[in-house]
Amino acid sequence: MYSLLKPLLFQFDPENVHYFVVRNLKRFNRFPGGAALSSSIWSFNDPKLEKEVFGLKFKNPVGLAAGFDKNAEMIGEMANLGFGFVEVGTVTPLPQPGNDKPRMFRLPADAALINRMGFNNQGVDVVAERIKAYRESKHNDAGLIIGGNIGKNKVTPNEDAVSDYIKCFDRLFDVVDYFVVNVSSPNTPNLRALQEKEPLKHILNTLQQRNSKNNISRPILLKIAPDLTDDQLNDIVEIVQETGIAGVIATNTTISREGLTSEHKAEMGGLSGKPLTQRSTEVIRYLSQKSNRSFPIIGVGGIHSADEAIEKLNAGASLVQLYTGFIYEGPGLISRINKKILSV
Repeated sequence: MYSLLKPLLFQFDPENVHYFVVRNLKRFNRFPGGAALSSSIWSFNDPKLEKEVFGLKFKNPVGLAAGFDKNAEMIGEMANLGFGFVEVGTVTPLPQPGNDKPRMFRLPADAALINRMGFNNQGVDVVAERIKAYRESKHNDAGLIIGGNIGKNKVTPNEDAVSDYIKCFDRLFDVVDYFVVNVSSPNTPNLRALQEKEPLKHILNTLQQRNSKNNISRPILLKIAPDLTDDQLNDIVEIVQETGIAGVIATNTTISREGLTSEHKAEMGGLSGKPLTQRSTEVIRYLSQKSNRSFPIIGVGGIHSADEAIEKLNAGASLVQLYTGFIYEGPGLISRINKKILSV
């Protein structure tokens, strides 16, 4: 089905296509019987796929990466496509429009995307209310894990960044299952400087100090860039262990353009998709081995096939996430990965 639609969709601006797909998926799922039909077509469920990671029980290990559902508009629709967990955001305290358009580019010859969206979102209050409404609705899938990916507003200077992360953390605490601290997007000026050891420890330690409410704490994960050196990755292992956060998401988009052949290869922004497959797996393997598997890793980056998902799991990932592979390969990729997991 998706193979028939994809050539048509790829004729148009990728950001406009995204919003078109969002609108129509929502309409389809609201139509009587639409949600059940979507689930019957795409979802693949088996108790053997269930996995407990950082204290949470995932119905399957394939999740939707942050960036696709920035404003928590598609949680139920993504669950009906078979995702075991959905990560919303990146969310900032205040709404912001993001960078100027055009800001997303397909690279079909490389099976990749370049984006410079710039944390465009409707703000943490809107997102929190949407997640709350989803959880309270009769359509809520109790088995779906929801993560909140949090960042800082563009106008917030780095020295005040921790206050933005606190605001998002506090506002989302009651509605999400886990948090992801995003300091690795290349599309907010100077954000990646927060990956340096001292500012990063300050943010994570501050959130950990607030990570208790009514005897409940939430797993906090750190999303890192694939462009870190081995020395920087060593620092990441040390920081995770020192701060006691739950784990790492490896990796975000890359600023590398090595080996690209497509028309838009020189566009500014973060590159995702197939060119990232090998590097993200290398980072997962390095972190897993260096830490002696002392913390969980969610693997993301260039997963366009079931075999590539298995490679990341074998490298040390506990869970995997899709974004660009989901766009290029369609929702059937989710069930293919889950079936492959059961067969190996």
